[in-house]
Amino acid sequence: MASINGFYLVFTAASPGVITIADMDDPLIYPAREGLYCAAGDFYVDPWRPVPRAVITHAHADHARSGSARYWAHHQSVPILRHRLGRQHHFEALDYGESRRFGPVRVSLHSAGHVLGSAQVRLAHDDGRVWVVTGDFKRDPDPTCAPFEVVPCDTLITESTFALPCYRWPPVEEVAADIGRWWDDHPDRPCILFTYAFGKAQRVLAALAERPEHAGRTVYLHGAMVALTELYRRAGVPMLATAPASALPRLHDFSGELILAPPSAAGSPWMRRFKNASTGFASGWMRIRGNRRRRGYDYGFELSDHADWPALLRTVRDSGARTVLTTHGRSDELVRYLNEEEGIEARALSTLYGGEGD
Repeated sequence: MASINGFYLVFTAASPGVITIADMDDPLIYPAREGLYCAAGDFYVDPWRPVPRAVITHAHADHARSGSARYWAHHQSVPILRHRLGRQHHFEALDYGESRRFGPVRVSLHSAGHVLGSAQVRLAHDDGRVWVVTGDFKRDPDPTCAPFEVVPCDTLITESTFALPCYRWPPVEEVAADIGRWWDDHPDRPCILFTYAFGKAQRVLAALAERPEHAGRTVYLHGAMVALTELYRRAGVPMLATAPASALPRLHDFSGELILAPPSAAGSPWMRRFKNASTGFASGWMRIRGNRRRRGYDYGFELSDHADWPALLRTVRDSGARTVLTTHGRSDELVRYLNEEEGIEARALSTLYGGEGD
């Protein structure tokens, strides 16, 4: 049994593999059976089971699940949540910096820079304790969402998706240039770029829109991306023109065109209409060269909506947190580094996050 700041991290028999915090100093939030729970305020952050009150960091499926009675989220996230979870749910929209009181806990949302409407959740107890849950975040420039905001706190609960020193992202302008050259270099073949439907696809479209040589061109979309991309346009995000690939005749020649599709479309019958296609994948996992070969893509582009190793360390330092708890990803190396190299008390929490987007 490990202790941290006077309380203990224990595994419960009722919920194997999920760490709960007991025997405390009254932790402000901890992993319960339903998700990260704030007992003082009686609400959850990104619960993985239905609960009465859920504060949501962003609308990716591993952080926002249907069935809860009430949801609080950033106002740019609410239309996406309605699209993904269903309009029958009750949503309350907040702006960045706006707060709501749950008993003795004041909750506010602060930009995470991950996707449109993504937020960190700040929990400030009347007794002076401040905890922050980052959700997924990044610190690289992204015209599709508000930039990351540093939120000082005592305890930081952070993601660790790419928490290994080898993960260091190139400038997004370089990645956009690489994608543009790949597209331009294949006038006689369709270029199919596999990328996640929510967040990453729109970031690619926005990055290409900033390149004068591509500004007037149209990108074709897999059906899974059409509605989400339209929600981004309604939010005022500038992107290249798009059209559903399905709107064109079955035998249309897509040579020289760029088509965006989710990874699940690779190898599916949908691919048959694109003859002799060149394929690429935009993902942080492409930092490891063997991943591109193993997945069978012609090209790999290093583009992630998560913080890389330097950004994770910078965020911990900037927050001023005395305690760091890590969630999904490569927690072990980050925990070791913070404890041994930074002198910051750190432990890993077991959660059910991870699984949509990178």
